[in-house]
Amino acid sequence: IMEFPRYATFAQSFANTIPFSEGIGFIAKIDDPEKDIDYVYYVTAHEVAHQWWGHQVMEAGVKGNAMLSESMSQYSALMVLKQKFTPEILERYLKYELDRYLGGRAFERKKEQPLEFVEGQGYIHYQKASLIFFALQDYIGEDSVNAAFRRYNETWKFKDAPYPTSADLLKEIKKVTPDSLQSIIHDMFETITLFENKTTEATYVEKAKDQFEVTLKVSAEKMRADSTGLESSIAINDWIDIGVYGKNKAGKDSLLYLK
Repeated sequence: IMEFPRYATFAQSFANTIPFSEGIGFIAKIDDPEKDIDYVYYVTAHEVAHQWWGHQVMEAGVKGNAMLSESMSQYSALMVLKQKFTPEILERYLKYELDRYLGGRAFERKKEQPLEFVEGQGYIHYQKASLIFFALQDYIGEDSVNAAFRRYNETWKFKDAPYPTSADLLKEIKKVTPDSLQSIIHDMFETITLFENKTTEATYVEKAKDQFEVTLKVSAEKMRADSTGLESSIAINDWIDIGVYGKNKAGKDSLLYLK
């Protein structure tokens, strides 16, 4: 990893080196690891991941190619963060990515594309991809996603043209996805699908010491958008996580239950 002056603020992975601007790494101030997102750690993991996604495996220069380099590196970095940080910190980071994705699509001047066909739209192949791949490993398991990535790498690494496309990665992902969950591949990668989920009411009853019965009223809506942003409600038949938070001894939000 090589530091360079902050006349530019980026990091980039090359064959054996990663130029890293002092402006996004070496002068970063992260005082509270439980509060501040350690973006330096994340960016480093992302760039190291490019040694596999983008270097060992070159992608074809077609629609969706950024999914095979940037999106896969986003996922790899997230799994590194998952090993180091708490679920609360991961949630904070994913919320940040969600806000940036929604903001990006709101200012799209041409056409939003599904992740499978992304065309140089960072808010899709970075931010949306983080959310999609993290959700994917939540649905089918991290080991299954890793198995798909491994087979994709073994099939295509160090090969000349013809290079793989996003369809080749999706083929491997579909192999490790149960029949009952194949619809999420369509929702996540092949279409623009959004959810509007919220809790409208929450009550609890103490049943015993440190045991509570929590009752929630929730609202969930599923929408399909076209390339111009026009959204239409569609039938919802999806597994959706329900979580309960409370305050820990330090007075900070702490995840108590997630299913």
